[in-house]
Amino acid sequence: MDMPVNVPVDDPNADTEWNDILRKHGFIPEKPPSPTPLIEEALTEARRLAHENRLEGKDLDELAELEEEEDDEFLEQYRSKRLAELSSIQSSSIYNQVYPIQKPDYARDVTEASRKSFIFVLLTSSQGTNTESRLLIEIWRELAKKFGNVKFCQIRADMCIEGYPEKNTPTILVCRDGDIRKQIVTLKELKGVRTSLEDLEDVLLGVGAITQNDSRLQRETRGRDAESSKKIRGGPRRDNDEDSDWE
Repeated sequence: MDMPVNVPVDDPNADTEWNDILRKHGFIPEKPPSPTPLIEEALTEARRLAHENRLEGKDLDELAELEEEEDDEFLEQYRSKRLAELSSIQSSSIYNQVYPIQKPDYARDVTEASRKSFIFVLLTSSQGTNTESRLLIEIWRELAKKFGNVKFCQIRADMCIEGYPEKNTPTILVCRDGDIRKQIVTLKELKGVRTSLEDLEDVLLGVGAITQNDSRLQRETRGRDAESSKKIRGGPRRDNDEDSDWE
């Protein structure tokens, strides 16, 4: 009867001649591949992307300051690209204000209009004591001025949906192509009464209403955007029985 052989091994992952012999005869498993090449490859790709995107977010004045540092042809190409982006933003900025709507006009002003652009609808509180609602009304005005290619509408919740619970206000509806793409019930999903303009910009980013390199964001870094956008896209819906009016 063959008896198992106990082979002395100090460190099965060490690069030694003894370990190579043991692996060859199957006494210890093959050493797992080193992650170093993958890490180096990821770092190289990160450096490449950082170099390619080094001019992202810079305005025309900042580009002019880089004339001595950057290749003239590359800088001119990028300047032309930025001018085209600014022209596109200007031509698509047709709203630039908050639109009060009435229930009879919802189908026209929201559902049908969403086939042309993103529509953000704010259902406000019927009571003046709702701090979150008052905060969001102010942010809504700033967003409307800043992102004129997105239509921002506003209606009192109880005038839009009879019996809509006050505790569910404010509610944000994001509409596109005739459908409600996302709804946010109160600001608990964001930062409550500390919700800022930037937090709502993250919502716009998350649903695709604006892009990461949109110059209107006017922020040097958005390190938390990728994770935040994923959360916005994939976070749980806050639907309940009262929200069934939108089905």
